[in-house]
Amino acid sequence: MTDTVPQKNLSDPSLYMNRELSWLAFNYRVLAQARDERHPLLERVRFIAISETNLDEFFMIRVSGLQQQVAADLPNPVPDGMTPEEQLSRIHERIKEFFDERRLILEKGVLPALEEEGIKIVSHESLYKRQKKELRERFAREILPILTPLAIDPSHPFPHISNLSLNLLVVIEEEGGRQVMARVKVPTIIDRFVRVPAAGSSAKSEEDGESRPETRLVRLEEVVAANLDELFPGKNVSASYVFQVTRNADLVIEEDEAADLLQTIEDELAGRWFGHGVRLVVSDRMPGELREWLAENLKMDSNSVYAVPDPVGLSDLSELTNLDRPDLLYKPLAPRYPPEFRGSGSVFSAIRQGDVLLYHPYDSFSPFVDFVRAAAADPDVLAIKQTLYRVGSNSPVVEALSEARDEQTQVAALVELKARFDEEPNITWARQLEAQGVHVAYGIVGLKTHAKICLVVRREGSGLRRYVHLGTGNYNPSTARLYTDFSFFTANPELAEDCSDVFNYLTGYSEQEEYHELMVSPLNLRDGLLRLITEETEKARSGGSARISMKMNALTDPQLTEALYEASRVGVRVELVVRGICCLRPGIEGVSENIRVVSIVGRFLEHARAYLFGEGEETKVYLSSADVMQRNLDRRVETLFPLREERHREKVRQILDLQLADTVNAWELRSDGNSKRLHPGEGEEPVDSQSLLTED
Repeated sequence: MTDTVPQKNLSDPSLYMNRELSWLAFNYRVLAQARDERHPLLERVRFIAISETNLDEFFMIRVSGLQQQVAADLPNPVPDGMTPEEQLSRIHERIKEFFDERRLILEKGVLPALEEEGIKIVSHESLYKRQKKELRERFAREILPILTPLAIDPSHPFPHISNLSLNLLVVIEEEGGRQVMARVKVPTIIDRFVRVPAAGSSAKSEEDGESRPETRLVRLEEVVAANLDELFPGKNVSASYVFQVTRNADLVIEEDEAADLLQTIEDELAGRWFGHGVRLVVSDRMPGELREWLAENLKMDSNSVYAVPDPVGLSDLSELTNLDRPDLLYKPLAPRYPPEFRGSGSVFSAIRQGDVLLYHPYDSFSPFVDFVRAAAADPDVLAIKQTLYRVGSNSPVVEALSEARDEQTQVAALVELKARFDEEPNITWARQLEAQGVHVAYGIVGLKTHAKICLVVRREGSGLRRYVHLGTGNYNPSTARLYTDFSFFTANPELAEDCSDVFNYLTGYSEQEEYHELMVSPLNLRDGLLRLITEETEKARSGGSARISMKMNALTDPQLTEALYEASRVGVRVELVVRGICCLRPGIEGVSENIRVVSIVGRFLEHARAYLFGEGEETKVYLSSADVMQRNLDRRVETLFPLREERHREKVRQILDLQLADTVNAWELRSDGNSKRLHPGEGEEPVDSQSLLTED
């Protein structure tokens, strides 16, 4: 394409998709996996649960933010031009469509398939008398003592409903026909799906022809509802209906006024589950007048109310994946242990021999754990410095840092207390590390530390050598088995010096802005990406062949999007693998017809970030902890680092090319914002990038 094509204003709102609607489209792609019979049955159930958990967080953070903008009468224009009110209206429409689709998937696909496998979720009404009796006895023994009925009348004000709790609205008929209400919270310390006492039935396996006992489950709230007479003796309980409230769960912290950030966040967390209500989900059996009454007492408008078929709160479906049915789950992945670390004597000698690039979960995460443990146990190691964003529970990484502290070794941990929904475990780790004498810092006021860096300083001969690990994902062994991420080890002196400067920036008063190898946000990462895009743009403008390939979780930044539009407009081939939100519209004539966007959704969560510029052996390849979002580029500490060895650049190129060729897990984004699931052409073999990488 040449510059003679009429130039369209690249800030035109019609060129941008709404961020919230794009996220909802991603969550639909997650839900769609529950339809896909190539996934084992209980994994399909898990995808339903994941899509529900995703939606809960979306309302707690994104929708609550939009509602606050409306309440404050803030226009807060977005690149696509939609007002907060318009976004909330569209979200409401899309969520109703989502619930309708989920109902079809459950009722027409997943639940019948579970029944064929002998796993039945049955109603309490359908049980035999003996089974009801046994459940009633269990109710009296294990459930009744922990229930607290709360009456709702002039002398008993409407109770506070905690975030995402499952509740029964109980209707009691008084003498004279007057109705009174009560609320019963369904306990969370008991499994949501209760095993029904056996009735002697069995299911036959098609594979082995043998019979196995059926697994019959009833929902806990049904057990509670069927035994409410025990909770309200002498009362006429006429009905009960399930409901759930979602509340604002975002933390608002004035860091520069917080003398003790650790204590401030602990105090904020205590109130997280009591924020203002943003969504009310009720059983569609609940009469309309009760829905209105409930919404009024919760101070929520009608557009925040969603009536869905039972069961409410489907994130608990994940419990079914704990059933003893390995035949209905993915076969465990045996990650490769990298050859670079075999027989090398130590992780340090392996890294000295050359940089090491891993791709999790296909490559084992163990080398990183070994790296930290070796550093902790090595008397020649003088310092260990590490960022911690989401490390999970029972972390071997944190344990190793705790054990490393002695008189000769300085250990510093940068703990990000504001890692959303991981604040509580991070507070626990911070206190544990401080108790062991580790230097714990919490980063820079106003910025989240999202960079993934571990730096080890070791005495070797008459000098010191620094070893570095940089990653695109969290230092969490559990998620490293489920998320795809790059992991990079190096002893490159310039890169190591840069990492030292980053830690000085995070823990001290360093104002270092120039780095040898790294790009660091919010200092120079945005400008660095713009420069790399511009180089390809100028190459194409001069008649050369130019290509940009990027892999990320989200693309929302307007400035970088405009730069990609300009690159496309002059003929740069732009290929993007964007798992989730994408505000860029591909395929618009005169603007983005040279841009292709695919989303990979499959067994593993695509979490890696890679940025490639150029073609063939001349390709510049960078890995990063950052997505192309304003928050990552302007309000977080992130790093982007280059791969200098051709074998590593080629590995990343091959992974991206494979994903761009995927016809099993891939969805291609269209200019209208809809995504089309890709399938192999007639006579073509399917390309499943995740499966092929597992086999390598």
